[in-house]
Amino acid sequence: MLVRSDLNVPLEDGRVADETRIEASLPTLRLLLERGAARVRVCSHLGRPNGPDPAFTIEPVRARLRELLPDDRIEVLENTRFDPGETKNDAAFARELADGCDLFVEDAFGSVHRAHASIVGVAELLPAYAGLLLERELEELGKLLGEVERPFVLVSGGAKAEDKLGVLRKLGGKADTVLVGGKMAAEIAAQSPLEEVDVELPVDVVAAAAFEPDAEARVVAFDQVPNGWLGLDIGPKTSDLFRARIEDARTIFWNGPMGVFEWPRFAGGTKAVAEAVARADAFSVVGGADSIRALNELGLTDQVSWASTGGGAALELLEGKSLPGVAVIPQAMDAPPR
Repeated sequence: MLVRSDLNVPLEDGRVADETRIEASLPTLRLLLERGAARVRVCSHLGRPNGPDPAFTIEPVRARLRELLPDDRIEVLENTRFDPGETKNDAAFARELADGCDLFVEDAFGSVHRAHASIVGVAELLPAYAGLLLERELEELGKLLGEVERPFVLVSGGAKAEDKLGVLRKLGGKADTVLVGGKMAAEIAAQSPLEEVDVELPVDVVAAAAFEPDAEARVVAFDQVPNGWLGLDIGPKTSDLFRARIEDARTIFWNGPMGVFEWPRFAGGTKAVAEAVARADAFSVVGGADSIRALNELGLTDQVSWASTGGGAALELLEGKSLPGVAVIPQAMDAPPR
């Protein structure tokens, strides 16, 4: 059988730097092996290579998966994006992936918003089923689209407002509070693309003279960042304000850091939000690679209700868009054959 997993993990010096997505793929693979699968062929993309590129070989991921799940029946194929037919949903490449397999299990929630050969093409050739991770992602994220316990707090951050505007418009009117930090806060303040949503922007920021980890920095009012300076984190007053709003919530969705959290001097706001989300007595969903990374680094991932493996896919689902990799499966909420 063929399984599409999401093994698109960060690499550092040729080694897996964060194995969250690998670990999330294991329950479905274990279930298939336990149910007597003779062979499980696993495919995934890794990064965005333009054709074969040694820097994006799947080998480090394959090695780590074999350590976590040592079973000779598991075969991990090379990076699907090494073939130009992948992103074009090429029928010939889909047939190559499906060759010799009797069914297909879609378990890569983080990629189901893409109509690629390993997502859609193979599902049109083989009997297709949803894997355990895909099932759970749809279930947990779907809870945010129904009736929720209030107060409902939506927290958004990161660098690009355009990526999250759809979700802010869809859920913003439903939320009791919408908190926005990161670079996107400045974009929203300047362009006012969310006039229909009541958004709480930072009151202060940690501004830096340059985009450098050791640049001169100081706390200033949100609307008083000096010319040529950059707001690289929300300030302490905003952290306290956001923390209070989050800790009072009963339902939370957080996607996107509050600043350049990779640099310790500008990580305070993201840390404050992560800790507040983890402490809240609420149904809490966190999505986006940076937010999940922050939770992992702080050891808080198991303290939120659901840490989604999908960034763009989660946003598109919550925006109300159809996901090609889900739409192609006749009954997307069905588990793999038991």
